[in-house]
Amino acid sequence: MSQNNIISVAIDLPLFRLFDYLPIKNTQTLPKLGCRILVPFGQHEKVAVVIALNQKSDIPRSKLRNVLKIIDKKPLLNEVDLWLIQFTSDYYRHPIGEVVASALPSLLRKGKSLTPTLEQFFITNKGSSVDIKALYSKAKRQAELLNTIRESTEINSNTLDEKLPTWRRQKKILLEKGWISSKLSEDHGLPNVEKINTKPGPNLNSEQRVAVESIINKKGFHTHLLDGVTSSGKTEVYLHIIQNIIKSKKQVLILVPEIGLTSQLVKHLINRIGIKPVLMHSSLTDSERLLSWRMSKNGSAPLVLGTRSAIFIPIKTPGLIVVDEEHDTSYKQQEGLRYSARDLAIIRGKYLNIPVILGSATPSLESLKRCDENFYQHLKLTSRAGNALPPFMRIVDLSVNKTKDGISEQLVLAIDKHMKNNGQVLIFLNRRGFAPTLICNHCGHIAECSRCDSRITVSIVKKSLECHHCGSKRPISYKCDECGGECVPLGQGTERIEEILSKKFSKYTIKRIDSDSTRLKGTMDKALALATSGQSMILVGTQMLSKGHHFPRLTLVGVVNADQGLFSTDFRGSERLAQNIIQVAGRAGREKKQGEVIIQTEFPKHPFWNELFSGGYHQVARFSMVERKAAGWPPFSHIALIRADSHNREYTWKFLLNAKNIMVDSNIDDVRILGPTSAPMERKAGKYRGQLLIQSNRRSKLHQILQALYTNLEGLKFTRRVKWSIDVDPIELF
Repeated sequence: MSQNNIISVAIDLPLFRLFDYLPIKNTQTLPKLGCRILVPFGQHEKVAVVIALNQKSDIPRSKLRNVLKIIDKKPLLNEVDLWLIQFTSDYYRHPIGEVVASALPSLLRKGKSLTPTLEQFFITNKGSSVDIKALYSKAKRQAELLNTIRESTEINSNTLDEKLPTWRRQKKILLEKGWISSKLSEDHGLPNVEKINTKPGPNLNSEQRVAVESIINKKGFHTHLLDGVTSSGKTEVYLHIIQNIIKSKKQVLILVPEIGLTSQLVKHLINRIGIKPVLMHSSLTDSERLLSWRMSKNGSAPLVLGTRSAIFIPIKTPGLIVVDEEHDTSYKQQEGLRYSARDLAIIRGKYLNIPVILGSATPSLESLKRCDENFYQHLKLTSRAGNALPPFMRIVDLSVNKTKDGISEQLVLAIDKHMKNNGQVLIFLNRRGFAPTLICNHCGHIAECSRCDSRITVSIVKKSLECHHCGSKRPISYKCDECGGECVPLGQGTERIEEILSKKFSKYTIKRIDSDSTRLKGTMDKALALATSGQSMILVGTQMLSKGHHFPRLTLVGVVNADQGLFSTDFRGSERLAQNIIQVAGRAGREKKQGEVIIQTEFPKHPFWNELFSGGYHQVARFSMVERKAAGWPPFSHIALIRADSHNREYTWKFLLNAKNIMVDSNIDDVRILGPTSAPMERKAGKYRGQLLIQSNRRSKLHQILQALYTNLEGLKFTRRVKWSIDVDPIELF
């Protein structure tokens, strides 16, 4: 290669550019694309990833600095991985260095070796002459470690961990005495993927067979929307196709929206495929994430199962990508790099020329429109698998049937009936905590967060007042800050519903499952195991219980407050409400007994209920499509949000007005710029938030104006006083 090659690298910084360096001083050794290198940056050293090798730089050669070290001999990221990173950076208008950081496990970002180091131990001549029996009488632990190493001649730290869990305390003593020596070496080995005896599954029905054959028979890239009612056997379809792909020696990537869904799917995959999937999610340790990453990269993991971030994991022999519950908003990152894992799965599948399956009982309107346009294949499962019947749904009018504690008399009677019939009950309320409001009985003052324009939530379990927006906490005080009167909790959260049910149904086991009760590692799996086995007779939970779970004994679902989404300011409000209700209703009656769903509402005559009860989710979707088309909202247009926040409201507005002027001056047609406007909750975590909405019927025009914006914004002094971001295809407008 030419001596003039310039090494262009991505560094984890919020800057929309690559940085150029020269080879290591006094050498012409060039790293390969996708390798990590160590470079000087200001007064610090940074780990960077090589993105390109160029002949020229915009910066004079004399001002370029030299690479300090080449970390990887072989590329960490291959051509496909680098392409996906570049696409993500370009499409979501995000600094490429931060995209690279999102794609790598944290240990690799810190410059650690791809292959972990193992400490090996050897017996010395001095150690060989030690009288082990005599040592046992004086220092038993030292004798055990010395004897173990002596018998093995050489042994590594992993083996010692298995044989002597407390050996590390004695290691230093034996090294100081000169009885043993040690050295570090790279561990290139990977655990073998365990093959497990499989169990036969149920026979496919006609709709399932059509879906499996349609997907298998189409070669190369296609996007298939598997649109099946709850309990229609979508997982069975996945399993048959996955078996086919693995037989062809290809790997499968399965995405799920939440960690809580992994354990149930792991069991299905083990029982039916006979392979335990490699996991990739945020609850893993750094070492576990790196191991999963390595196994996927080198092809030793046939199955990879993960949440949103797993979309970036390298796959040596890709054969299929499955996105379960494709409608779920959890697939869209809401902070930092605001990407959609679902959309990137389709883009990645197209680039790799492999099939992509999107599965849902309540598909997003975007996916349904793509089916109407024949870009996706629409595969329908219209009936529940086996002999299961759809649940019977009814409304309880709270404007007539008043309730003091949030649970109507009709719902109480229904719970009692299902308990006596040995059923299981799920009470759904998408609001954690004890109560959303603490109000004074005398002056009506409502306790608020000191850092947000928001009421503060009461948590009796934690004995605190908490803001669910910024995370601030303070001890509960029932004395009014304004008049000194008595304050009382108002409204219902999952804690309060659990307390109420515990009093009404004291002889039954009640389990609350929400993000507060499942924070610790392993608690979610334990809670779900109790729910699945039926040991927890009454479940109280939030949205995390509404999707994908199979509780065989569950026969009644009660929706405590269904009105939260009826009057949403978000244009996706009715779509989201319908998805939540259909998903949680789908947990009931999935086996022999027909399920029952009771929905409590103050507004039984709202048009939404007529749409939902007359034609189900797809009727709501059709109605929403008509509304969206008339209003020009997605999926009939393309939008982006420019968000800004600062501790000073003036700075936020100055930034947004300048940003708008830049876009207006770019003179790009077929684009609407709405705002600036404050967020509905303007102050959050002590910062004042505002935004601009950009809308266009043509995606290319939207990206053209975004390009003009960030090209002109970067480097301007006034941008340093605010935190700003570009959100392409936002799912939350506020």
